[in-house]
Amino acid sequence: MALPSFFKINKNRRFNYIPRYYDPGKEELEERIRDIEIEMGVSRKDDEVYTPRIHRGMMTGRHSSRRKANFQSNLRLLVILAILLLISYILFFA
Repeated sequence: MALPSFFKINKNRRFNYIPRYYDPGKEELEERIRDIEIEMGVSRKDDEVYTPRIHRGMMTGRHSSRRKANFQSNLRLLVILAILLLISYILFFA
């Protein structure tokens, strides 16, 4: 039997998390197949209405813009470092 206490001691929380495998390529392929079937009229479900998905094309340029931003950030860092080195050289040896 436990001794009485003035302080409440909380127990650890437990979660029922079951990890699942997620394959975005497979899901995108299945979505494209479903869209094409609906567009061609070979739909498995008659109640689905075809709506074109424009967002697929919108994300294609995102990778190149991120690479460009990375390059600009690195270039800015090198310029600042060069300026600081030049100033420290002038202060110590001039």
